[in-house]
Amino acid sequence: MRCLYYLSPTLESTHQITDDLHAAGVRDFFLHVIAKDESELEEAHIHSSNYLETLDVLRDGFIGAAVGCLAGLIGAGLLMAFRPFGDIPHYVYFIIVGVATMFGAWEGGLTGIATEHKNLKKFHRDIEGGKYLILVYARREQGATVRHLMRDKHPEAELVAINKHFINPFKPVRRRHRTPRGTEAALQRE
Repeated sequence: MRCLYYLSPTLESTHQITDDLHAAGVRDFFLHVIAKDESELEEAHIHSSNYLETLDVLRDGFIGAAVGCLAGLIGAGLLMAFRPFGDIPHYVYFIIVGVATMFGAWEGGLTGIATEHKNLKKFHRDIEGGKYLILVYARREQGATVRHLMRDKHPEAELVAINKHFINPFKPVRRRHRTPRGTEAALQRE
C-alpha cells in the first residue's frame, strides 16, 4: 500500500477532491486531510488526520524502547557482574530489561507527542500557509486510478510525494519537485 500526498490550495477544492475520491471508491479510513485549522475540516465534514499521521509517536516510541532496552541490558549486565545484592533469581534480570524497555517506549512516546511527524516537516510551510495536505492510502491498482482522477479532475492539486512504505516510521518521504505534465507519468511509475 502506498500513501499519495497531494497539496490542495483551498478548502472548497479539498472538499470537492474528497467527494470525488469517495465516488471513486476510496473510503474515509484511507483518506485523511491535514490542515492548519482542523476545525474547518470538521465543519466541512472532511475526514481529518489522526495523531499517528501528524505526531512522531511511533517513531520516537520505538527509538525510546530501543534506548530503554539497551539501558536495561547494561543495568542487568552490571547487576550480574557485581552482584551487589547477592544471588538474584534470573527472572529478575528479564524484568529489569522489560521495565527499562517499557519506560523507554513511554518516554519516547511522550517525546513524540510533542514532535511533528518527520514526514510532514517537508510540507510544514505549505500547511502553515493555508494549504491542505491530502493523504490517500491506496493499493497499486487503486493508486493508478486515484492519480488519473486527480490529474484529470483536479489539476490545482499537486502530487507532492509518494510514500511506498507508510507503515515503516523510519522510512523518509521524499518531496517531489514540480515537473512538466509530460514527465509526471514517468515519475509516478517509480
